[in-house]
Amino acid sequence: MKWIKKAASALYFLWAGFWFIFFMFLIFPLVVTGSFFGKIKGGNFVYKLLHAWGDFWFFMVGMNVKRIMEEEPDTKKQYVFVVNHISNLDAALLVKVIRQPFRPLGKIELKNVPVFGFIYKVCVVVVDRSSAENRQQSIRHLKFVIRKGVSILIFPEGTFNETGRPMKECFDGAFRLAVETQTPIKPVIFPDNYSRFHYRSLLSLNPGKCRAVFLPMVPVDGLTMADVPRLKQQVVSLMETKLREYNAEWIREDPH
Repeated sequence: MKWIKKAASALYFLWAGFWFIFFMFLIFPLVVTGSFFGKIKGGNFVYKLLHAWGDFWFFMVGMNVKRIMEEEPDTKKQYVFVVNHISNLDAALLVKVIRQPFRPLGKIELKNVPVFGFIYKVCVVVVDRSSAENRQQSIRHLKFVIRKGVSILIFPEGTFNETGRPMKECFDGAFRLAVETQTPIKPVIFPDNYSRFHYRSLLSLNPGKCRAVFLPMVPVDGLTMADVPRLKQQVVSLMETKLREYNAEWIREDPH
């Protein structure tokens, strides 16, 4: 029975991978065309293509995506979206559920992947964490994006949370940027992605529910750099509470 389960998992992964690559190649010529219109207009156009990709791919692989709005985002407003990071599925779910222009901060290494890397460079603000100069350049780019009326998105944990806690220790960057630009924070949690696609195994990919929960906006009006630690604690505590409330399966520690 064990080998049958492994074979089924491998077949499902191949099925999901085929449709992932198929639609990527399908939209690639349009992505190339959109790239000629600049980082803002071109990037916004590419995200419309990625919305379509997300709708198509999640349907084809049998993942039931549900957007839960504890407070619906205003699509005419800019936010610093902050999202918990637990799975390779997180990036795919982002373009499915956030239906307004945004740019995520992403690892520079992925831009070298053939075809995907080109799409990635058009619609992501890349960062090389090993270079202080590159990190500062990425921050400047994020501020430029906000000035142009586009939201940004950051995984404040930086890398996958492997702690067994709701979230691992978060960096200050997202919260500092929100205060510096006076842009409200919009927390979002993905409580099911760990169960759909575990970070330790490609063959853990499986169909089922994928919830994206949009939490209440956290305003930053009038806050200064001195308020960043308190702001971070406020946002992270809210996200951790909601991850427990929505029964995120990776949580092993006792909150009491």
